[in-house]
Formats: sequence, structure tokens, C-alpha cells
Amino acid sequence: MTGSAHLPLRERVGQINQRLKGWEAVRWVDGAPRITDVLRREVDRWGGIGAIYGVLRADPWSQVRWSNGIPPERSAEAYRAVQEYIVTHGGGLPTLFVEEVPHGLMALGGTTLPVNLALGAGMDPALTEELAVHVAAETRLRGTHVALVSGLDVLRDPRWGRAEECFGEDPALAALLVEATVRGMQGTDAAAAASVIAPDRVAVVAKHLAAQGAGIGGRNGSGAPIGRRELGEIHLRPAYAAARAGVAGFMAAYNDIDGIPCSANRELLTGTLREGWGWDGLVMADGTAIDRLRDSAPDPATAAAIALDAGVDLSLWDEAFTHVEEAVDRGILDEGVVTRAADRVLALKRRLGLLGEADVPAAIPADPERERAFLSLAARAAAQSVVVVHDAGALPLPAAGDHADAGPVIALLGPNASDLDAQLGDYTPPRPVPDPTSSTVHSALVTRYGAERVRVAQGSTHRGELSDPTRARDAVSAALDGADVALVVLGGTSRRSYDDEFADNGAIDAPAPDTTNGEGVDLAHLGLPDAQLALLRAARASGAPRVIAVVIDGRPRPLDDVIALSDAVILAPFPGPGGGEAIVTALTTGVGGGLLPATLPSADGVLPVAHDERRETARGYLDARHPAGVLFGTGTPSTVEVRLRPAAPGESPTIPAAGLGSGERVTVLIDVANASASEISLAVPLYGRRHEHGIRPRRRTLLAVTRVTVAAGGRTTAPVDLGLDALGSWASGRPEALPAEILAWTASVHDPTHDAITIRITDEEGRTGWTS
Repeated sequence: MTGSAHLPLRERVGQINQRLKGWEAVRWVDGAPRITDVLRREVDRWGGIGAIYGVLRADPWSQVRWSNGIPPERSAEAYRAVQEYIVTHGGGLPTLFVEEVPHGLMALGGTTLPVNLALGAGMDPALTEELAVHVAAETRLRGTHVALVSGLDVLRDPRWGRAEECFGEDPALAALLVEATVRGMQGTDAAAAASVIAPDRVAVVAKHLAAQGAGIGGRNGSGAPIGRRELGEIHLRPAYAAARAGVAGFMAAYNDIDGIPCSANRELLTGTLREGWGWDGLVMADGTAIDRLRDSAPDPATAAAIALDAGVDLSLWDEAFTHVEEAVDRGILDEGVVTRAADRVLALKRRLGLLGEADVPAAIPADPERERAFLSLAARAAAQSVVVVHDAGALPLPAAGDHADAGPVIALLGPNASDLDAQLGDYTPPRPVPDPTSSTVHSALVTRYGAERVRVAQGSTHRGELSDPTRARDAVSAALDGADVALVVLGGTSRRSYDDEFADNGAIDAPAPDTTNGEGVDLAHLGLPDAQLALLRAARASGAPRVIAVVIDGRPRPLDDVIALSDAVILAPFPGPGGGEAIVTALTTGVGGGLLPATLPSADGVLPVAHDERRETARGYLDARHPAGVLFGTGTPSTVEVRLRPAAPGESPTIPAAGLGSGERVTVLIDVANASASEISLAVPLYGRRHEHGIRPRRRTLLAVTRVTVAAGGRTTAPVDLGLDALGSWASGRPEALPAEILAWTASVHDPTHDAITIRITDEEGRTGWTS
């Protein structure tokens, strides 16, 4: 069987529908899985099902917990019950099992990793790929075929609640990390895009396409009124990287681009993806996105026709796709378009080895060594997510035994000091209890210094004062009395409660009073609430010799006030279950493992403030002359010196534009010196400014990033090769050499106006008109 044309239209429609919420398809009865009438009705209606979402999903929206969910060791059994019924009663075609895998499998027992923004701080594609390999193995061994993976969104407005799902504000960084993720999870590249996905890998549907991070005002799903150049340079670059890596699928985003919803955008889903890039995979709609086309379509059948014609192949919970037969009957949809979409669903099943016989997963084999390796990688990722934003000599903390032979007395304040949930991010399954692999700042400090040296007072909630402010202030005063260090752990949380209200797509609809982040939690005001800042003021007024702020959050916030009140500031984008140990390691060594993945604004109302905005001729705001507070890439230790030089001494590097497309590269050298007494591993970004006739340049862009390890008191040199990805034009959404327009790049490890070298792009005769 090579396609779906032999199937009746109704069964082809069944193959492109993904209507079920999987946790409603199976129930546990007398200790065994039993399929439900919900599943039976759907199979009977369509003679099969193309895909089922979320059989294993566990979280407050699904209302699945440890008490009623599918434990890891029973996953294969549950999947088997569903699959056998579908194959037996649905024409012999198995279904695709689809799960959320934003930062680990969102199922009971799934390993939860630091969020994407934390991996962006690490700027480590090799580690990201290693993590992806382990995530894929864990996910596929549970029986899952398709993983929905965040990573395409570029963070351009921190008011957006889903900022934590982005790798950062820079498209080049996002492209590096999403490509590494696809390679690790699928184990394929573009040359092998039609090959079978191995049994220990999983098909990736990358989300979201495209420009969701550019929504007006940071409002989730709002329009992106941007031009084609901005779309290509910023928002399509990560998608192209994923396509080049052979990603199995893309999920169309909720937002519109210049008025055209992504799930109805033929230019994007067909013109760019398939005709422009030559990619041939599956496009899935986001949850209920086709139904949302009703604001631009007169009825559900028309909405379905628009989406299918644009290039959507598989729906998600939509009622509209149940009207596909009606659309064909009315003549507003060609039946061949339905066949094309169904063929793409079957093609993915073929890649996963499902056609010919049903995929019946075996029980998960226990592999303690693999699990230990996975947890070790997760701990490394957490350590690399911690950024030292500011240090006026307060770090490192004294070691245990260095102060009065016992260690310092630490006053530990703030809402995130002991809150494990606040480290995890959105789209997280419930943690097991007890949870021996997790640590908070409090538990990690107690391990280092002992409980008697750590005085704890929460002091505030995430969004305001505690219910008894007077008692809270008394507790804070008692903790600060005579303390050697005031450590104030602030920030936000994406916590979801089983009592919360949710929208029909799972986004939180009525957030709990203390929730500050995640899907459905967009903020107009980004500054930390005054109740949190009051803790810093109290710490400063107490006379404690050191006041250190730690901010655990999933979005960039203005921290100028925090920096002014603190001797040191550490930022940790939701670092995962092991985040407490990672943060305390940074506190006790004085070195963070990461760099800022997004620029911190200096104040509310100055957005956007990305490091790669275009240069302006205006002076800026009268009341906020410098909108950017702390730039993307900040965090290199003060003991480290980084310098750039050309590979050929005294020469300005040149490269012919025609050679860019053929793989020619120019090499520059980055010298790194470590004056500290400890070995350091750090990411070293290389920035550039593009000079092009008639185009206003960006302040700087990320050309490349390399990770180096430098011995104590040592030096190292890292060669960096720059080719088409770095020096070409991304205006169309893919890298292209434009010999008549690209004239020069100014490259630097700092700002392009400081300690920079010029890389000249020449025409066919070796000439360039750029002289300054």
C-alpha cells in the first residue's frame, strides 16, 4: 500500500482527524486498561483514526494524576489496548500516538528538563542534542510515535506568557538548538527524510510556525504585523533549520501574519515549506486552530477547506475537519487535496514502521545506567542555565567552615526559595512523591551548610503579600537578624493547579492568584511586584554584609531595581527539578554556566529591546533613554578575557559571495584567557553587523557560538568557521548569497563598534564597494 486513494473518502477523512483527547480514550478498570465509548464512537464514525493526542498526558488540564493516570510501566499496556481496537475495527490501519514533549515527556514518570529558555542560556547545541537522544528513547519506549516539540518561536516580546518555550530572542541561536533537537530526537537529516525512524527515536512535530513570538503586545495568538524580511530573518530561520534536519512535521501557529492565519496561509505552508524549501512532511494544526478560522470563514466546512488547501494535513481537536466530506460535496474542496493530506499521514506511519503490521510496544525495559546518564545530562543543562547577571564582589559565598569554623549564617527569603514547582515551567507532569532527584535553593543550601545555618522566611507570594503581612515581616526580620548573607530568591512560576480553569485548548483560562507565566498568562506589567522588592529593601536595610538576589523565572523582566539593591544577581530561567543545586553551585563558585538568552528591558513600556533590533536614528524615550537594561549574551565571568582576531594576522578576511553558496568559509580566531583559580566551561558568542546597500543594519546579530573549556590560569584559542548561514542573507527565510548587496560584516565578541574586524564579501571580480 503506497497511498490512501483506495480508501473511501470517509476513511481518508478519518486519517486526517485527530479529535480525541487521548486520556478520554482509555480508562483503568479492575487494574487493567479498557477502551471507552468515546474511542469506539470515533473509530466507528470514520473507520479508523489517523492520530490520537495525549493518551499518556498527565497535568491539571487533563485531570490526570498519579492516583488515576498511566504509570510508566503500564504505558505499553494502555497503548496496546487502544491500538488493537483501532486496527481491528478501523480497517487495519494503526493510529499515531502523539504526546507533548516540550521539555521532556509530559507523562507520569517522564524526565522533566530545564525549559527551552534555560537551554538557550546554555548555548550548547551538543548538549541539547544529547538530551534529545535520551528524551526520544524514553518517549518511544513508552510507545509514543510523535513528539510535539517547542523551539521554533523566537522571543521578541517578554510580555508573552510562553516566553519560556523559546530558546531565546536570537534566531541564529534558536536555529542551532532546534536543529540539534531534531537530530537528536529523530536521528535523521534532510538526505534521509524518507527513511524509517529508528525504534529508539521519535518523529518530531516542531512548533509553532511562524512568528508567534511577534504577536502584538505579547498577547498569545495575536497577529504578527511584520514584513517579509523580518519574517524571514527572525522567524523562519529556526524553521528552515528544522526542515534541513529532516523534521517529520510542523505545527501551524495560532497567530496571523499580516492578517492571514498561519493555519490558512498557503504561501507559508505550501509556498515556503514545500515549494521553496523542498520539504515534504506533515503539517499539523494547533489545538482548535481550524475552528478558530470561523472568524474568517462562513462555516466549518469552509474553514476546513481553507486549511487543507493551504497545506494543513492533520487537525487537532477540531470540529471543522468533521465537515470535510461536506466541503467536497459542495465543491469548495477538491477531493485530491484530502487524498494528499491522508497520504502524508500514511507516509509518516510508514517512516515509523507502522504499516504492514500494527505497532504494539513492549513493556519498558529497566535501564538504570541509561537513567543515570539522562539525569546527569539534565543536571549539566541546569548548571549551564544559571546566569550571573551582576556581581560587585559578593560571590562566591564562603565555604562551609570558612566562617567561625562553621559557615555563614544565611537568611533565605522569597517565594521561590523552597518552591519546587516554580522551577519547572509550564507543560509539566506531576512530580513523584517523594522526589529524591529534585532540589530547591533551600534544600541545596541545607545540604551544603546544614539546616542550623539557613534561616527561611518566605516573605511574599509571587504576585503580592502573604495573607498575614505583619507576621511575614516579623519572620523576615527574625531571619535577617545577625545574618552574614541575605539571599533573596524572587521571580515567577508557571504552576498549574487541579482547581484552575482551562480553555478548550488546555491554556490556563483563569490563572490561580499566584501564577505568573505559561500559556494563557500574558502580562502587561513585567516588573517584579513591590512585595518581592520589599524583601530586597529589608535585606539591604538589615546591614547584612552581602545581599544576593536570585531570580527564577520564565521570561525576561526589568531588573534594574534588583541590581541596585543587590551585591550580586543571578538569573535562572526555570532550570528544572535539579535547579536548586545548580543555583547553589553558582553561588558557591561565583561562576554561572550560562549567558542571557534574551535582553532584559530597563523598564516596563520600552519593549521590544532585542539585541538585534535595527539601528535607530531617533534618540529613544525621554524617560527611558536606554531601553535595554542587560543585553543578550551577558554573563561571561569577569575573570575571563575574550578577544577576536583574524586567522591570517594583519589581514582583513574576505570571501567571495559566489563561494558562500558552494560551502566556502572564512575562519576567525577567538582567544579566551581564564585568570581564575578554577577550570571554566563557557559559551562564547561571536556577533556581527551586516552592511548592505539600502538596508538599515541591525545593531548586531549572532554569527556563531562556540563552547570552550579553559584551565585555571590558562588560555585557549577557538577557531570559528563562518559560511553561508552566518554571512548570507536570511531575508527570504533561507540562507542565500547576494553578491550585489552583501558588502561587509563587522564581527566582534563584544559590540561591533569595539575590538572588531571586518569580513569583506567580494563580487565575482573580487571587488567590494564597502570602505568604512
